[in-house]
Amino acid sequence: MPYIVQWQVITLVKIMIKEVSASLIFLWICKMKKQLTFYFIRHGKTVWNTEGLMQGHGDSPLTEEGVNGAKKTGVALNHIPFIAAYSSVLKRTIATASHIIGERDIPLFHHQGLNEQYFGTWEGQPVDTLREHPEFQQLIKDPANYNAVSNRGETYEQLAERAMKALDDIIKVHNYGNILIVSHGHTLRLLLALLNGATWKNHRDEDKSVSLINASISVVHYDDKKGFDVEKINESRHLV
Repeated sequence: MPYIVQWQVITLVKIMIKEVSASLIFLWICKMKKQLTFYFIRHGKTVWNTEGLMQGHGDSPLTEEGVNGAKKTGVALNHIPFIAAYSSVLKRTIATASHIIGERDIPLFHHQGLNEQYFGTWEGQPVDTLREHPEFQQLIKDPANYNAVSNRGETYEQLAERAMKALDDIIKVHNYGNILIVSHGHTLRLLLALLNGATWKNHRDEDKSVSLINASISVVHYDDKKGFDVEKINESRHLV
């Protein structure tokens, strides 16, 4: 076989090997199984929590108790090798996440989809003065009929859509490992209920969800073949 022909054949074979290798790598990546464990944390107690004010997208700093709660959560989770941490863009979750992480080398990202439910004109108002409002009662007891008309806020349907999208965005980035997520009371209560089989319409039924304690821990496993598996919700023994 002439040298030029031999060289061409060898070159062709090398190209074919590279293409086959690339195809195998691509198939391996496509078939790579996602196995993630999420540690959902409600932010530490804030000034507005203590004063009984509606918070939502409004922001107030952590109290001393809130800082201590976040640090205790960090101690409780110190043995977990987190590959990443996420919080909402609100300062109270960023501060909580920072106290949990402490000196550990864990990258912290912020996602607006993890923000608290928006309460519109109710934000900053005392909760006690809102309790008799019919729409406030729908907010806490009847999410299917809460339309956020009087306060021009955010419905549970809207909250569910953006919270689930935020979680989906995070899942797309990571394939395997533990992920810390620091978010808010209403957002996490709804999100955890959805992951446990409820709908946004019935998630406030007594058997579907609970009010989450500040700095509490909820753990959910995710497998791209099996879906979500809720291990525990509202764990707070570490705060005692």
